[in-house]
Formats: sequence, structure tokens, C-alpha cells
Amino acid sequence: MWGTKIRNHSLDVRHNETLSFFIQSLRCSLGFKPGHLELSAILKSCAALFAINLGRTLHGYVVKKGHISCQSVLKALLNMYAKCGKINDCKRLFGHMGYRDPVAWNIVLSGFSWSRMYSNEVMKIFCAMHLGGEAKPNPITIATVLPVCARFGDLVAGKCIHSYVIKSGFEANNLVGNALVSMYSKCGLVSNDAYAAFVSTSQKDVVSWNAIIAGFAENGYVDDAFKLFSLMLKGPTEPNCITIATILPVCASLDKNVAYRHGKEIHCYVVQHTELVADVFVCNSLVSFYLRLGKMEKAEYLFQRMKSRDLVSWNAIIAGYTLNGECLKAVELFCRLLSLDGIGLDSVTIVSVLPACANLRNLQVGKSIHGYIFRRPVLHEDTAVGNAMISFYAKCNNAVAASRIFSMMPKRDLISWNSMLDASGECGHEATFLNLLVKMFEEGIRPDPITILTVVRFCVSVSMVEKVKEIHGYSIRAGYLVGDIEPTIGNAILDAYAKCGVMEHACKIFQTLSNKKNLVTFNSLISGYVYCGSHDDACMIFNKMSERDLTTWNLMVRVYAENDCPNQALHLFHELQAQGMRPDAMTIMGLIPVCAHIASVYLLRQCHGYVVRACFDDVRLNGAILDVYAKCGAIDSAYMIYRSNFYKDLVMFTAMIGGFAMHGMGKEALEIFSHTLEIGMKPDHVILTALLSACSHAGLVSEGLRIFYSIEDVHGMKPTMEQYACVVDLLARGGQIDDAFAFVQNMPIDANANILGTLLGACRRHHKVELGRIVADRLFKVEADNIGNYVVMSNLYAAEARWDGVAEVRKLMRTRDLKKPAGCSWIEIERTENVFIVGNSSHPERSTIYSTLSTLDQQLKNQFSYDLVNA
Repeated sequence: MWGTKIRNHSLDVRHNETLSFFIQSLRCSLGFKPGHLELSAILKSCAALFAINLGRTLHGYVVKKGHISCQSVLKALLNMYAKCGKINDCKRLFGHMGYRDPVAWNIVLSGFSWSRMYSNEVMKIFCAMHLGGEAKPNPITIATVLPVCARFGDLVAGKCIHSYVIKSGFEANNLVGNALVSMYSKCGLVSNDAYAAFVSTSQKDVVSWNAIIAGFAENGYVDDAFKLFSLMLKGPTEPNCITIATILPVCASLDKNVAYRHGKEIHCYVVQHTELVADVFVCNSLVSFYLRLGKMEKAEYLFQRMKSRDLVSWNAIIAGYTLNGECLKAVELFCRLLSLDGIGLDSVTIVSVLPACANLRNLQVGKSIHGYIFRRPVLHEDTAVGNAMISFYAKCNNAVAASRIFSMMPKRDLISWNSMLDASGECGHEATFLNLLVKMFEEGIRPDPITILTVVRFCVSVSMVEKVKEIHGYSIRAGYLVGDIEPTIGNAILDAYAKCGVMEHACKIFQTLSNKKNLVTFNSLISGYVYCGSHDDACMIFNKMSERDLTTWNLMVRVYAENDCPNQALHLFHELQAQGMRPDAMTIMGLIPVCAHIASVYLLRQCHGYVVRACFDDVRLNGAILDVYAKCGAIDSAYMIYRSNFYKDLVMFTAMIGGFAMHGMGKEALEIFSHTLEIGMKPDHVILTALLSACSHAGLVSEGLRIFYSIEDVHGMKPTMEQYACVVDLLARGGQIDDAFAFVQNMPIDANANILGTLLGACRRHHKVELGRIVADRLFKVEADNIGNYVVMSNLYAAEARWDGVAEVRKLMRTRDLKKPAGCSWIEIERTENVFIVGNSSHPERSTIYSTLSTLDQQLKNQFSYDLVNA
């Protein structure tokens, strides 16, 4: 293609020189009278340079000077009008011609064939030529008309012309054969008809081979296309730049390892041929090939070594960076392209770089691109560019800008509607989304599977079960559930029902998919059961599966972890490793609750070590590990994770504050919170509750009250019940029982059992019997069946020797048939979990434990006696 551009450029120079010489001759010599040959040459140059105004002037000159009767001049005029797209003038001049030979007919056919608007005219002119008998169609005629048949898939007309070809003996002609191959290929008849036409061509040239290889490739016969290319290499015809550019995408579609091997062989072939190495078209194809295989280093190396680059080169490498997740490099390369002179951006450039800007949330560059587009009507009116802009603003959470672009688009296609629906869904604009959907139907736009998936995803995000049912019904009527070989839509609807908690409908879809079930189908159903808490059903489906992937195992690890079955979860984790599967971030995330449940720092450290070795850069995962370290008492390890993570989200900040709260490190928690505010992160209720708890555990009363009153005054949120409970606990732990009670009395909402229970516990610790009785009366009404509250009140009476009160509380407990569950504690020693239950003396080391406890008890008594004597 690059060679063609060079040749075209040199031709343009020659035509310009011809016209310049002609005009100069007219100016310098009044006696200059061009003859037929000069006029024909000049008109040919006008056609090549699309100089229609000069051509019309010459037409007038030809008529005035009587040269219109000359066939060569007349054909040159005809060709000039045809090439310049002036079809009506061409047709009018053709009608006035007395004698029309095949060349004249071919010129007119060629002119009409360039425009899709005149395809019917092409067939009419061909029929007139064939039936008129004035001039018979020749191979050039056939090669001009067949592409029109291919363009519209008119197989009937194509076969009629093929019949004429056979009868006329043109079948062996390579020009005709190539056109037949291309026509049959584009009509989908490549394996028989196109290949038969190729075989019938006796003198095959490189175009013949390119046509049949491209035909097989375009129709999905990848292996056949590659075999033909291999066969071509063994023959006398050498591949050209078009052959290489055609076969490389075919090669890329093979198995990755096979594709890379064959691609390198083709690359070697290119290197051995100087004309191919210098061809920018071939280099672009090689760069695109390596990019499709994810071989970024190879693509970069080739791009940097290219002697000349066109816009296609830049577009390919920018798109490659974006597709392979190298978004920053894509944007940097785009900025380099902008700085170059002589290369303007096209729609492909814009569509390639905008997704990279969206992934980086780089509004500055994105808005600059938007300005560039707005200043260029060609780009502004391009639908693909508009769609890319909608998607960009949607991913940057700017639904208003996305909507504005959508409304200003001169022409919208289904992708535009899908992009806008996706934008509204991402931003959670329920009313806008539904209005768009209604308007889409009103404008007669029929949803495709992408639309269906977008709508289903939105319905799940807002838990609209009724809308899921509607889209389910539409999918059935539209045949989307029947036609799909892979049940993508069926799986999506099944998953939607499951996430909305309607497992009955999810199970029905699961049954209707019958033979089309795949791993995603089973995983979606298991996920639904897990979501709804039906763990037994999830296990039943799991046991029936003949094939499982990592997602399946992750779901089941989560099932056992959530169902308080830590040993089973660990067993499943070891089993998935035995199956040769490599745990991912989700696997570890499912295992972390098991570490918390059994308070195993050893297991948690194993998980943490695996995360570090596997390079899982997941802030949520690191936050979960931090949280469990803190809960297991390893606050130093938790703080190490906090400090080592460059990017921290609100969850990690909350986990660290919660960890400090559990360890009574209130000042450290306040420092973390101050840092959160300094970096501009807006706190939520969870982090504020954790901070209040930290102040409570550390006895920081004034700081805690300041935080509490800032919830509404500074952060503009209404305090939650948990936050009120924290303040009550804060005051109670600080010994301000009366203030705590007054705080409860003045709350704008009724105190719940948690708040009253906290207050009652404080009354017991500070021996406030009467206040405790008032609180207990309210608490027993709010939470009548919690035995812990009765025990606290009974202990309060007993501490003050109010035995009548004790008897009253115990009588109330017997009346309500309340029994205190046995206390339980456990500790992990040398990777073994040791459980202790009140009244149970079955531990194998019980003798040693009791003996040690007795010794410790005696030592404490001795120390207490010693302290009394010395006092």
C-alpha cells in the first residue's frame, strides 16, 4: 500500500506538471492550438486530479473547436466526468455519442459503480450493453460489474454474469477469475464456488491468491486460508504487501502459541524481502499482529524501528496499549502524535485513546480531545466518536456531559443507545434510564443482546424484580433465549433473579436451559443460593457438577466460611490446590473470614504471604487482612499493612481505626482520621462509628463528644443508632453515668436494646441500683428474651445485697423460661485450636491447666496479702 501511495504521488506530480505546462503554453503563446493527443492527455490529468472546473472549460473548448467528433477526446471527456463523480454529465455525454465501443461502455460502468446510489443503474447499463449488440462485454466489463453484485450480495445477478463468462470463454482470464472469487466470497460461497473459480483461473497472479485467501479468512475458514498461504509460498507467485496484511490477522486468530510461531515465521519472510520491510502497510500489520497477541515489547520495537509511520501506525499502537491495559502509555503516545506536524487525527485515533482516558479517569485529556472533536465537523458528526465520548464521560461519572453529547449527536445508532443506557445505569439514574429505554422503543430501535444485558445489569443494581421479569419476557419473544448457542442472556437473567432473591424463577431458567448449561450457568445458580443463604442447595449443585472452575471453588469456600464450617472451608481450599488451580484474590478473600472465625494468626500469615508472593495489588483484600490481624491481636502487623499500602481507600482507613479501637489506642485512631480528612476523603457512618468506639475504649470523652457533634454539624449526616450507643458507652466508661442517662433521655429517637444494655452495664459497674432498675424496666420491654440483661441486673442487686431484687429477677427468668448458655473461649497454640466450655472438663491437658490455674490463684492471693500488710 505504501508503494502504491508513492506511485500515486509520482503520478499526481506528473499530472500537475502536464496541466502547468498546458496553462503556461496558453499564456505564453497565443497561437498555441492543442491537438487531439494533447487534449486527451490534459483531460486525463484533470480526471486524475479531480479538476472538474478546468475539465468543463476544456469541454467547451473542444466543442467550439470541433474536436468533439474525435473518439479519443470524447472518451477522455467521458472518463473525466466519471472519475470526478459527475454521473449525470457522464450519462448525458454518453447518450450523445454516435459510436460506443466497449471502452466507452466500461468508462460509464466504472463511473456508476463507484457510488452505492447507482448500483441498479450499473446493472441496467450492463444489460443494455449485453443486449444491444453494439459492443459486447469484455473481461474489464465483467471485473467492473461483479464487485457491484458482491457489494449487495446479489448472487442471482452474479451467477448470471458467471454464465456469460463461461459462454464467452473468459473463465481462464485472471481479471475475471479474481472478480468471481471475490464476488462468491463476499456472498458467503467461498468453499465451493469461489474456490472453483480460483482453480479455473489458468494464469493465477498475486491478486488471485490474495482474493481466495481473503475470501476464506473473511468467511471464518481460518485453517483453509492458512493452508492456501502455505501453498502459495511453494509456488512461483510471491506474496506482496496485501498478502502479508491479509494473512497476519488470520494467523492471530489461531491458538496463541501456534499463532506466535507462525507470525514470527512470516515476520522472517518479510525481513528477507526489502520491498516488504519498507512497506508501511506491512509494518502496520505486523505491529497489529503482535498487539493482538499481547506481545507489547515486540510491537513497540517494530513501531520504534519503522522508517516511516502513517496515521494507521499510530492508531494501531495506541489501540494496542489501550487493549492491553497500558493506558498511561496510550495517552502519552497520543500526546506525542498531537505534537507531530502533518498528521491529523481521525475517528479511529479518537476511539482508540478515549477508553484509555476513561480507565485513567483523566478528565483533562478527555476534555481536550472533546474540544478537538468539537472544532472539526467531520469528527463531530461521526457516530463512533460520539459513542466513545458518551462512554468516556459515563466512566468518569459525568452523566450530564454524556447525556448532552447523546442529545447533540446528528445520527445515533444502536451502540449510541446502549452506551447511553450503560452511562445512566452506571450512575444509578433510575428515572433517566427507564425514560431512555421507553424513548428507544418509541423511535423504533430494536434492542440487541448488549441492550438486554445492560438492562438486566441495571435491574439488578436497583433490585427491580418486575423489570427483570419484563426483560425476561421480551427476550423469550425476541428469540434471544432460544437462538444463543452460549446462554449469555439466559445466564444473565438467571443471575439477576438470584441476586434479587427470587430463586424460584432462577431455578426455572436453570431447568429451561437444559443442554445449553455451561459453567457460568451453574456458578450463577450457586451464587444465588449463597446470596440467599441456602447453603445446602449450593452444596447439592456443586456435588452434581462434572466440571468446575476457580469461581465455583471460591463460591463453595465462601459457603462453608459463612456457614461456620471453618474446617470444611480449609479442606476445600486444599482440594482446589490439589486440582492444580492457583488461588486468586477472591479465594483468599473467602478464606479470611475463616482466619477470623478460628482466630488463627498462623493461617492469616500464610494467606498474607501468598498475597505478597502472588502480587495481588487489591486494596480491598489488604484491608480485609489488616482487619483480621487487628481482631486476632496482631495490631503491629495490621499497622504494617496500613503503612505499606500506597493507595488506601475508606475501607482500609476504617479497618485501621477499628483495629486501634479494639486495642484501646484512641490517640492513634484519631491521627489516622485526621490523615483521612487531610487527603480530602469524605468520611461515612462506618468510619465515624469506629472512631467513636476508639475514643470510648481509650477514655477520650471530650474528643469523642467532639467527633459525635461533628457528624451533623461538619459532615452533614444524621447520627445513627450505633453512634448514639457509642456516646452512651463513652460517657459510661468515663464514669459520667448521669450524663449518659440524660443523653439517652434527650435522644431524638427511641433507644434500642444495645443502648439500654450499655447503660445498664455501666450502672452495674458504678453501683447505680435505682438508675439501673429504671433502665432495666425499659430494657426488658424492648428485649424480653436476652438472658444477659437479666443476669446483669441480678448481679447489680447482688452487689448491693438487694436479695429481694435478685429473687425478683430470677423469678422473672423462670417465668420466661430463660437459660444462660455455657460460656465458651478458645485459643490457638502451635497451630492447634483449644476450646474451653464452662462445665466441660474433657480437654486432654486439663490436669496441667487446673494445676497451673491453682498455682496462679495462690500466687495472686499471696501478693494481695503482702500488699495489705505493707499498706
